[in-house]
This record gives sequence, C-alpha cells and structure tokens, in this order.
Amino acid sequence: MSDDLHGEPVDDDNLPVRDDLYANPGLPEHHWRPTDVDPRAEKRAERQVATLFGLSAICTILFIVCYVTVGENDTIAGMGAQNVTLGLTLAGALLFIGIGIIQWARKLMADQEIIELRHPAASSEADREATVAALNAGIEESGIGRRPLVRNSLLGAVGLLGVPAVVMLRDLGPTPNQVAEEQPYPGAGISHTIWSEGMRVVRDVVGTPIRPSDLEVGDLVNAEPEGLFDGGPDGGPLEGVALQVGKAKGAVVLVRMEPDEIVPGHGRENWSVGGILCYSKICTHVGCPISLYERTTHHLLCPCHQSTFDLADSARVVFGPAARPLPQLPLKVDSDGYLVAQSDFNEPVGPSFWERG
Repeated sequence: MSDDLHGEPVDDDNLPVRDDLYANPGLPEHHWRPTDVDPRAEKRAERQVATLFGLSAICTILFIVCYVTVGENDTIAGMGAQNVTLGLTLAGALLFIGIGIIQWARKLMADQEIIELRHPAASSEADREATVAALNAGIEESGIGRRPLVRNSLLGAVGLLGVPAVVMLRDLGPTPNQVAEEQPYPGAGISHTIWSEGMRVVRDVVGTPIRPSDLEVGDLVNAEPEGLFDGGPDGGPLEGVALQVGKAKGAVVLVRMEPDEIVPGHGRENWSVGGILCYSKICTHVGCPISLYERTTHHLLCPCHQSTFDLADSARVVFGPAARPLPQLPLKVDSDGYLVAQSDFNEPVGPSFWERG
C-alpha cells in the first residue's frame, strides 16, 4: 500500500482504494408474513398444508384402486386406461406432497434473513458446533414438533407412497409358485429341478447314458438329466421354455477321484459311486456355468468371479464371493449299470437368494 501523487492511498495494482466501495450494504427491512402476526392465518395455513398431504394420501389410495379395478384392455381417449389412471394418481400423490412442503416452508417455517461469512474449507470446531446448533434451531423453528397435524399428515402421505412401489413389483413377473401352477412342466419353479429318482445321468448334447466304468480317476464330464431328451409329452425331447428351464437348472458335472480322497458331508456317505460325485454346474454366486477343474486339488473354478469349490469336500467354497457350496446330486447305479439320481437336489440350485434355508 502506498500514496499516489495526489496523496490518495493505492493498492498493489496502483488502483485507488475507496472505503465506500466495500461498505457493508446491510440487509433489507424484514417484512412479516400474515402467518407471523395473525394466529388465524397461521392455523389456516396449517390446515392447508395438512389438506395437501391428505390429498396425496387419497391419490395413493386411488392408485391402488385403479390398479385393482382398471383392466389392461380398457382405454381412455384411445390410450391405455390403466397407464393413464396409474400415472395420474401417482403423479398427484407426489405433486401434493411437494406443494405441501413448499407451502409449509413459505408460510410456517422461520422467515428470518441470515448472512454467512466466507470461511476456509475446513471448518473449525466452533463452526461445527454452531452448525449443529443452527440445524437444531431450524428443526425447532420448522414447528414439526409442535404442529402434530402437519407432521402426522406428512408422515401418513409419505408412508403410503411405499404402497405403490410394492404393488408395482407385482408386474415384474409371476412368482415362483405361480410359474409352477401356470406352467406345470417338470422342474417348474425355483425349488426343484427336472431330476427325479431313477433318472439317468447322460452326456451333455449327445444324451448317451454313463456307466461308472466310462470314467477314469481325474475325469470331469458335463452332463444333463435324461428327462431333457425323453421327458416331453409324447416321450420325445422337451421343447421351448420347459427345455430351457430344465437345462438351466439341471446341468451337472460328474467327477471321479479316489474314494479315500472324498470327505462326505453329513448324511451323504452313500451319495457317490466308486469315487464318482455329481454336483450342480451352476455357480451359487450369480449362476455362471462352471467346469474349470484342477485335478490335483479337486478344485472347481468359476470363470466369472473366481469362486472356487472343493469337490472332494462337498463342494465347499474355498475362495471367492460364492456364499454356498454347489448342491450335490445323490447317485446310484440302476439295474442296467448306468448312473442315475437317487432323488432331486435337496436344496435349490443356482445363485443364493434371501429365502434359501
């Protein structure tokens, strides 16, 4: 800072410094709202806000009514009646909540002008305490604690908004039980597969049955249930959805190892045949098909996310994100000497889901 030739102070850029340019302009005069000075106006505004929240709740209820009563083939002005009514009622529910909150803020919450000085990015402890105090003061000034009508109507309207979301989940598709009822083909639903007692284990693609003598120690064979090839209504192969579902859930791998290397799980002592074990081919993480076998360790690796299963120890997970072992299919030999299933899997195959016990 220095003086120019006329004796006026100048800054580092040689520009005259004028204190009047940096004077605090202050705040404009505060104007009180009608709700700040008139108790009747305050009560009227409170009823208006509660009414808006109530209208939101009514729209939510109408959404459910329209979902149940309006048919998928009904039309309004050439448009699908269900889409129109559901869209209008859900939009109304959200709109009235938004308008109610705006009116609450404009008419009932505190209306005082405040200023805030600039400060460093890292706030001091005192500033943090002041912020928390200001937040608590804002909550107090909002009146949510002393305006139960507004609070309860808002909570009711917002709470009901969860109902349309639950209802619309129904449109994501049929439930597993409905699939099993509407499409009564073998293995429908998520709890069972096409495997059943006495069904032969056959080679993938070609469908030829397998004898224990066909496998040597260290072999791993991709296999399928024979029902895919002769489980159709006329004794022929399955087709369409039934075929795809059967293949997706029934795919297995057969592996042979020395019998003394097997650590059978509880109750699984007789599930193998001469060191031959059978497991689901579907990874229990996200359902990828797996068949990368490491003979010396008996580990089966999923190529998607590297989940690794120890086939000698009931397909126990030894690495990776999978949460469950691979389901094991109990084996036996039929009267013709071919490998067959003792039963279906005793647990759902594929990715883990919240209902699995």
